[in-house]
Amino acid sequence: MTPQTPAHPQASHGLTASIDDEVVVLLDDDGTPIGTTPKATVHTTATPLHLAFSCHVIRPDGRTLVTRRALTKKTWPGVWTNSFCGHPSPGETPAAAVERRAFQELGIAVSDVTSVLPDFRYLATDASGVVENEICPVFTATVSGDPDPSPDEVAEWAWVDPGELRRAVAAAPFAFSPWLGWQLEAWPQH
Repeated sequence: MTPQTPAHPQASHGLTASIDDEVVVLLDDDGTPIGTTPKATVHTTATPLHLAFSCHVIRPDGRTLVTRRALTKKTWPGVWTNSFCGHPSPGETPAAAVERRAFQELGIAVSDVTSVLPDFRYLATDASGVVENEICPVFTATVSGDPDPSPDEVAEWAWVDPGELRRAVAAAPFAFSPWLGWQLEAWPQH
């Protein structure tokens, strides 16, 4: 794994709305939408259940994009994770949110967006006490080029062999987001 840093530190990739303008979809325990709340206020020590997504971007040669979360991220800053995550806007499907966020966060257009873990759900608390509480369908998508990520989202990135990624997560789980480890456990063919 050879980490790369974002090439254009000032790139915005269409991040036109500030975090204060974004909203997340709140869910009841069975996954039914029950309202929305500002994203800026949702991740706390008492985070309500909400809708998200995770995506694993794959090149034609089978290598997977992993990213290291920016040090300024509210949750799990500086840890390695899957390619990218996000929150669908109200009325937006998770698959459509994948396409939108791929460009906003990574500066790439993805294709072949495919659901691989449609019912993935997790609850995790980071070292600062902030809770992630999400119903988070997991997708794959393909891309032919390298990312040009927003430095507000990504500190480093690398293309890795899926087997190498599994071995790294098993050897040093603390260096990776918990949801990445759980996704790899639930998705044995990757």
